[in-house]
Amino acid sequence: MIQAHIRKHFRASRESAAFTLDVGFEAGPGVCVLFGPSGAGKTLTLDCIAGFTRPSEGRIVLDGTVLFDGARGIDLRPQERRCGYVFQNYALFPHMSLRENLEFAAERLPKLERHRRVSETLERFRLTEVAGRRPHELSGGQKQRCSIARALLAAPRILLLDEPARGLDQSLRAELYSTLRQVRQAFGTPVLLVTHDLDECFELGDEMMVISEGAMVQHGTPRSVLQQPATVDVARLLGLFNLLPVEIKALDPSRNVSRLAFGEFELTGPYLPGRLLGDRVSVFVRPEHVLAAPRDGRPGGNQIAATLERAAERAETVRLEFAGGLAAVVPRSDYERHRHSRDWVLEVPPQFLRVI
Repeated sequence: MIQAHIRKHFRASRESAAFTLDVGFEAGPGVCVLFGPSGAGKTLTLDCIAGFTRPSEGRIVLDGTVLFDGARGIDLRPQERRCGYVFQNYALFPHMSLRENLEFAAERLPKLERHRRVSETLERFRLTEVAGRRPHELSGGQKQRCSIARALLAAPRILLLDEPARGLDQSLRAELYSTLRQVRQAFGTPVLLVTHDLDECFELGDEMMVISEGAMVQHGTPRSVLQQPATVDVARLLGLFNLLPVEIKALDPSRNVSRLAFGEFELTGPYLPGRLLGDRVSVFVRPEHVLAAPRDGRPGGNQIAATLERAAERAETVRLEFAGGLAAVVPRSDYERHRHSRDWVLEVPPQFLRVI
């Protein structure tokens, strides 16, 4: 278990704006993902936990050991914290072979024990056949597995991963995800993983912390965050939704529905407890839940007229992107029949509308 409240302030300079990281969280066993855009403070959070950056104030406790306490003047050195860190650039020693890199991490063990542990680790991470090679002779996936193996050899109390899949192609990503699932199962070491890739959150994450502009804006399971973003900003960060600013025109608690005005179009949505007529709120719907068809008349209930701007073709589906930031995902066969149409109508099924 890690419990952390970290505040780190950087003053404005002639070339840099001021920035403040202010996050507090608890994370237990499993993989906890720090998700957010570049510059949000995700890597800085890891650096403060590992001891590479001293927070301005706060407190970090790992398995009952205080790593940092600004009020009490406690600040353990990185080598005393027992945090395994896997960097974006792997940080392997270029003049050492893969085996020597691992032996360096296990140097505190007796010689025979060190040799046994290193050999077992090479076998576990499928690196035995390349143990004599230096980092520049390894593939990206091999270097990544070596970096994770080296971090684990020191028996860390927590494993910190900074965008481990960055720069890897799809097959190497799948290999990395398999390795990390193996680590979670075999070692039981808590993992904090930094990413801005939503697929990675769902592949690996037991918990998800959304960080934006130095602040924690939502914390929960990846599924709960996806199903109910806490704010419009979180929904935008996830990048998976149509966001519709609407005005409440009617509320009917007996039927559990509301009527919402989106510009000149009227939508039926869920009942909104605690809201009043005339309130302006934001609703969202995922593009794959939107029904799209060429327009042949005036839109009806729960339909929106839209002008097609771009079609992004995939293997079996096409993502249609419309003026005003709206999108829909349709089967490729449907798109092929109407690929020359620019005027479309989007139908939003009421059961898929969610309110932020």
